Amino acid sequence: MKNIIANASRFIRDEEGISAIEYALLGSLIALAIIAAVSGLATKISTAFDTIGDSI
Repeated sequence: MKNIIANASRFIRDEEGISAIEYALLGSLIALAIIAAVSGLATKISTAFDTIGDSI
């Protein structure tokens, strides 16, 4: 994990050769992570509401 953080930190500090494509790739990876987290959370919330609805 420290290696990943060190590489990410070095990537952010490195200003040589940064292009719009790299930013687009980074943005798309972040978006995918957010979508995965939200979809997992939505499933859990839906299950919780179904359980509450069944008990009422």
